[in-house]
Amino acid sequence: MLSKLRAELQGGSSEEYLCKLYEKIEKSSLNGFTTLARDSALEAARNFDKSPGQGLLAGVPIAIKECISTRGIETNCSSRILRGYIPPYDAHVIERLKAEGAIVMGKTNMDEFAMGSSTETSCFGPTRNPWDINCVPGGSSGGSAAVVAGGEAPCALGSDTGGSVRCPASFCGIVGLKPTYGLVSRYGLVAYANSLEQIGPLTHTVEDTALLMDIIAGHDARDTTSANRESRSYLIGLHDGVQGLKIGIPKEYFGEGVNKDVEKAVWDGVHTLERLGATWQEVSLPHTKYALAAYYVIAMSEASSNLARFDGLRYGLRDSEDKDWHTTFSAIRSKGFGPEVKRRILLGTYALSAGYYGRYYLKALKVRTLIKDDFLKAFKDVDIIAGPTMPIPAFRIGERINDPLSLYLADVFTVPINLAGVPAVSVPCGFAGRLPVGLQLIGPHFGEARVLQAAQAFEAATPFHEKTPEVI
Repeated sequence: MLSKLRAELQGGSSEEYLCKLYEKIEKSSLNGFTTLARDSALEAARNFDKSPGQGLLAGVPIAIKECISTRGIETNCSSRILRGYIPPYDAHVIERLKAEGAIVMGKTNMDEFAMGSSTETSCFGPTRNPWDINCVPGGSSGGSAAVVAGGEAPCALGSDTGGSVRCPASFCGIVGLKPTYGLVSRYGLVAYANSLEQIGPLTHTVEDTALLMDIIAGHDARDTTSANRESRSYLIGLHDGVQGLKIGIPKEYFGEGVNKDVEKAVWDGVHTLERLGATWQEVSLPHTKYALAAYYVIAMSEASSNLARFDGLRYGLRDSEDKDWHTTFSAIRSKGFGPEVKRRILLGTYALSAGYYGRYYLKALKVRTLIKDDFLKAFKDVDIIAGPTMPIPAFRIGERINDPLSLYLADVFTVPINLAGVPAVSVPCGFAGRLPVGLQLIGPHFGEARVLQAAQAFEAATPFHEKTPEVI
């Protein structure tokens, strides 16, 4: 789709296409965008129309999640404390996109500082699911997923700390990839939990995801966790099929807590891959039951440390008369952070405090190693692992926001992937009622090509990616 769009824009008008998108956004009820970079985007489109470039995304607009730094465009992480902050630099992924001719059209709504699974904790209000505007789009990259699914942007970037690309991809019926930790540079990504998060694409098709990965993946010396690996194209071999592929089905990913319609759609997806030439067998990931607890201890602890820098003294919120440092610092953070962010900072600070560091944080790190070992053992016998992306379809706005534990439990099948650092993609595999369901395909470290190849074979054999919501 993106390659076709690029070819159409070469012989058409990028400015005209972009204006149509902005007109649609102005009438939209989704609340997917927080900032529209109208002036800079239209100028870039006009320049393209005068002299079409040859980049992989030349003239193509792209939406960017609020927590990814964009030079000259406000980057506020959907938080009051960063309102008005305009970065003086681009994130590494933005540099790469611009080098290929992509046009940043605006920033998308998200859970505040990426802390949430529903895009309801944003200071801009909740984003709505284009399949049912009374439902959440997932989170924390809900804005990015909603604008792609709703036809307001041809593609988008999100970030995934515990499922924040795959969850909204599943809920909105599009493709979302969480790359191997270190494959995509985190330079310019506002940190939530450094050891877990990765930037990933949200698109209509697997081929579009592979194309975006060709652009954004690669070593960056400014990110000390960036993997220094030989670059490759994920488009090569993408259509080779799944003949002989061994799929593992973790017994821990089915059963209690999984919606019956979701379970059926996922099993139908596995059987589709089987008909295409793959085989499947049951595998065990025995430490899955500890994943949520370990993830939230680690993520909240890292968040407590990372968010200490937001004090309003150098940039961001500063709307009261200064008093002594402690009073001013407390007042700014009290006004600037929402309830979920405060909750995670408090829990993370507690887990790192004297007397509890070993009891909680160190123990969580040990559990993380066990979870990683589970995947390493499983991949000795199978090529990929398949299961539900989310245990449930999208729920109604307001249904769970006052019950944080129920929101955390929804991440049960996504957080183990971030703890292990392996790649996973969510691809549409059916519906629960009228709401989309995602099939999650998980690969070994740096196994993106294998995962995308399986996802492409499944997509080509099914009609789900062709279905679009009737957006109001």
